[in-house]
Amino acid sequence: MSDATLHSTTQDPGDFAVQIADQIESFLVAVTEVAKGDEPDSAVPFLLLEVSQLLLAGGRLGAHEDIVPDERYEPDPGPEPDVDGLRERLAAMLEPIDVYSEVFDPYEPRKAPVPARISDDLADVITDLRHGMVHYRAGRTTEALWWWQFSYFSNWGSTASATLRALQSLVAHVRLNQPLEELDGLDTDQGLGDETLAEEAGRVMAREIAAPLGLRPARRVK
Repeated sequence: MSDATLHSTTQDPGDFAVQIADQIESFLVAVTEVAKGDEPDSAVPFLLLEVSQLLLAGGRLGAHEDIVPDERYEPDPGPEPDVDGLRERLAAMLEPIDVYSEVFDPYEPRKAPVPARISDDLADVITDLRHGMVHYRAGRTTEALWWWQFSYFSNWGSTASATLRALQSLVAHVRLNQPLEELDGLDTDQGLGDETLAEEAGRVMAREIAAPLGLRPARRVK
């Protein structure tokens, strides 16, 4: 039974909203704690767990019937919280495994993957989620659900999915004792050609990762 069916027959709308908001709040708190860098050895597997759980909430939003906002225009949620500090802390902690290769749309033909950063992705996802959380905490539940669903389709769903693949790959390389080759030159700040990216696709910028890591959006137009 889909979430849409379950929601319409056995659940109060508030129950669904509370469950989604709880999962999102848990992710926001967890990633913020990881970014403090107190336990860097457990960061990668812990982020793998948190992103996996977040995508469960995203899947439920995606399977849900279209959520229609109460108002024609989005109420002003106020200034967006700054995520640059969190982004920088994550980048410093994840160096040199922050950069990875990604294909944005598996149904769109592309000659080669493009470089992305786990730290950028997580900060981007958090920005979307926090935006909806402002509405939720202000009592605009339908607006929050609409935003989370819309931005899941338009941005944070694909971004979190790409991040999950990168994190899963990192953990798999360690658990399977398959050290990553050094990635020479792949960086989101460089305009590398398709040929170079093709040669380096699938690698992550890392000199050594043989040692175990442990269980180490567009808005609605007004």
